Amino acid sequence: MGRYRKKKNKTGRMSIACILMVLLLFMSVQIIKLYQKDQEYIAREADLTTQFEQETERADQLSDYEKYIGSQEYVEDTAKSKLGMVYDHEIIFKEK
Repeated sequence: MGRYRKKKNKTGRMSIACILMVLLLFMSVQIIKLYQKDQEYIAREADLTTQFEQETERADQLSDYEKYIGSQEYVEDTAKSKLGMVYDHEIIFKEK
């Protein structure tokens, strides 16, 4: 019976070693997948941060333009360029 026990014990150890190897392989694959997904998220975050900064800058430009449209300077520029209007004291030069 001593040989049978040793053989059974050796088979049990091999079974446990195989199960551990499969488990280790499975966990390694999962870790690699999670690392790749993390890298994708980091790249996406950087892209979204850049996009957010661009949109913030654009909002600032639109705010400045809105202030300009409401100003007297805009009214004068529009009257001069589109309607050809000038103040009485201004001189207009035309090209031939």
